[in-house]
Amino acid sequence: MNLALFDLDNTLLAGDSDHAWGEFICARGAVDAQAYQARNNAFYEQYKAGTLDNNAFLAFVLEPLARLTRGELDALHADFMREVISTMILPQGQALIRQHREAGDLVAIVTATNAFVTAPIARALGVEHLIATIPAQEDGRFTGAPRGTPAFKAGKITRVEAWLESLALNLHSFPRSWFYSDSLNDLPLLSRVSDPVAVDPDPTLRQHAEQAGWPVISLR
Repeated sequence: MNLALFDLDNTLLAGDSDHAWGEFICARGAVDAQAYQARNNAFYEQYKAGTLDNNAFLAFVLEPLARLTRGELDALHADFMREVISTMILPQGQALIRQHREAGDLVAIVTATNAFVTAPIARALGVEHLIATIPAQEDGRFTGAPRGTPAFKAGKITRVEAWLESLALNLHSFPRSWFYSDSLNDLPLLSRVSDPVAVDPDPTLRQHAEQAGWPVISLR
């Protein structure tokens, strides 16, 4: 058995689900659209540049989850899946997941985007294992804060190792381990697997991949 890890945003999806969720809740009037959209866009640009203050971003992006009941959030998310995510899922990404599953590989999505946004997307992609930033909850409602280590940059390594440990495994348990990603922010985990793959990469990751001899592919 081998291990296949997939980033989600701009890798298996033609876009960023975190940023798209922000735009969606602006359009639905769940937040002050003008102020929220400006900050959402600013944080997204910082993410793409590799300069994101993740603590500040999580305080921003998780706060709206604490305003609404879980029922209200789930209804919003169902519309988000139907109206937005369904158009972003890449068929070639689905085919690559299927290829690894049919080979008997252990497959997981590893994403910095919080689990409320991404768990239904992972289910739609048919991926059982999701490693994502976890929004804290109390009494069935989100608190607006994260729980544990966010799955961001080196935090992805921490979370993947903890997940594998829970299965009595580690990265060395597998003859081969793949990680597919588009982002310079994922260089820490890409550097830990046996088979890093740059997928429609940003310019920094493309340059690094070419210098290191990593495969560069497109799922678009």
